[in-house]
Amino acid sequence: MIYDYTVTTGKGDELKLSDYKGKVILVVNTATGCGFTPQYEPIEKLYRDYHDKGLEVLDIPCNQFGGQTPGTDEEIHDFCTLHYNTTFPQMKKSDVNGENELPLYTWLKSQKGFEGFGEHPLKNVLVDMFSKQDPDWDKKPDIKWNFTKFVVDRDGNVVARFEPTADMNDVEACIKELLGV
Repeated sequence: MIYDYTVTTGKGDELKLSDYKGKVILVVNTATGCGFTPQYEPIEKLYRDYHDKGLEVLDIPCNQFGGQTPGTDEEIHDFCTLHYNTTFPQMKKSDVNGENELPLYTWLKSQKGFEGFGEHPLKNVLVDMFSKQDPDWDKKPDIKWNFTKFVVDRDGNVVARFEPTADMNDVEACIKELLGV
């Protein structure tokens, strides 16, 4: 269950996810220099619109995809607050795949694997890129790129995984349903 995990904040403090019991949680691996970086804006809007109703955001910067998150945790935080006025908490930059991945991500991926990119203008670019690297890429639960989102219900269950190509309106609809708003 998600409540068994802890993450480290960008300031180095330990955050027990059990502190989020009864909340809906949006977990997202982010990047500051990615084509999907503008998704910070709708994520911040979700946080502002629904935080008081029980939404928490776990922003976990990750530099595993094209080196698109260079810099220190402080530099990443400064970038996000300056360019996107983010107010949700930001975690320490961490790996989401591989031998050094956060245990939280090992669990998230075991709950919801990759189900495809859906219809998006970048779909074919991503499929071509991943197919050249690994012919079985689409059968593995690994995080494929920046801004993959997991939605966790008030009971700590992963109910949805949204790839970076997903429409943010679909993410919002899922969150609203879980919040009962």
